[in-house]
Amino acid sequence: MSQKAPTLFLGHGSPMNAIEDTPSSRGWRELAGAFARPRAIVCVSAHWITEGVRVTAMERPRTIHDFGGFPPELFAVQYPAPGDPVLAADIVARLSAYGAEPDLRWGLDHGTWSVLAHMYPQADVPVLQVSLDARRTPDEHYAIGQALASLRYENVLIVGSGDIVHNLRAFFHRGASNNGEAEKAFDDDIVSAIESDDHRAVLDYRNYPHAAHAAPDWDHFFPLFYTLAARDEGERAHVFNRHFFPGISMTCIAFGAHP
Repeated sequence: MSQKAPTLFLGHGSPMNAIEDTPSSRGWRELAGAFARPRAIVCVSAHWITEGVRVTAMERPRTIHDFGGFPPELFAVQYPAPGDPVLAADIVARLSAYGAEPDLRWGLDHGTWSVLAHMYPQADVPVLQVSLDARRTPDEHYAIGQALASLRYENVLIVGSGDIVHNLRAFFHRGASNNGEAEKAFDDDIVSAIESDDHRAVLDYRNYPHAAHAAPDWDHFFPLFYTLAARDEGERAHVFNRHFFPGISMTCIAFGAHP
């Protein structure tokens, strides 16, 4: 029987985490050492939004520097992990009910490589991305995650990469408002729901009192649905990297792995 891989939600925060030794990057490295090397990684990143479900299907995905205003050394980073066209075709078939199609243009954006650069610095594990279909409801994204869940039993690591708290206006105007307590309260509410296996409450996250401020950017929150959907019955959440910045939480969740 193949090794079972975990499913993770990784709060990735600023792209600078890719090249800095931070408490968050150390947390990613520590977690990667706690489970067997996967045969491949499938990542749903906040930074690939499409009309329709797309799956990267190239043999050599390019490293995408999808940001601005950062130092040259960040733009110089390359993460030359291979792709896996055979696995991509399998995923497209699994997601046929959602009209999934292979994609040969995208690559690996910083939501993916900024965390994997610390977890697998040799870039020797095949990596694919599945896009966020902007037309879908939270329940539909969750259902897509459920359709991917069995990949874990083929030693494929499923990763959602985003941030539970993601408000760039607050991040870039630090001190302009005093909403740190509200952001922390929202993060606490979501973590509590996850630890209680209340996925309905997470899917309905906009009902929480601080959601409008803490999570106005749906694209960073929705990758969490994929991680929860791929959770197995009885798996408990390992919560780590609970680091906070104005407008950003780095909170990460793992099912099936614990240092």
